Amino acid sequence: MAVSPAQAIIGLYRRHAQAWSGLRGTALVERAWLERFLGLLPAGATVLDIGCGPGVPIARHLTDRGCAVTGVDAAPEMLTLFRHNLPGVAAHLADMRRLALDGTFDGLIAWDSFFHLTQADQRLMFPVFRRHAAPGASMMFTSGPAAGEAIGQLEGEPLYHASLEGQEYRALLDEQGFEVVAQRSEDPDCGGRTVWLARLR
Repeated sequence: MAVSPAQAIIGLYRRHAQAWSGLRGTALVERAWLERFLGLLPAGATVLDIGCGPGVPIARHLTDRGCAVTGVDAAPEMLTLFRHNLPGVAAHLADMRRLALDGTFDGLIAWDSFFHLTQADQRLMFPVFRRHAAPGASMMFTSGPAAGEAIGQLEGEPLYHASLEGQEYRALLDEQGFEVVAQRSEDPDCGGRTVWLARLR
């Protein structure tokens, strides 16, 4: 039975972890958004990086700014790279849809990872975010600019993405006690990404 592109995401990143890391590189196109995120966090904040990949450049930037980062990824090969790039930084093998870590975090980030989930799975993630959020926690994630599905490519294989409408993201955040601090669709200064930054009331 054929596996759908949505079901193939983890296997795709497992097969091509090294290639994806090379394609991603170290350029920090998201620096301005990371600075806004950091500006909402206390000194020495604990940050949960959901879909952390190889840890470069985002987790490295956060640790360089004094955050205590915990990385989570569903691909063991990505965590091998993460641990090589950031020795001593906590990292866990887990599918974000079933994430159940002990403790909560001052910040949560799901950058270029959350949008690989189906629309149904995205809706179910917001209580997961809330369970891992400390009082006053900030959260940042990327989505698509409008509801729908899109297929990109990674090393010649289909790479699945999905998104909800902006108003639904706002409603899901609000249901879990988050308020939107900043949002921009297809930000030209961030590689065309659609970015959400929210904070727990």
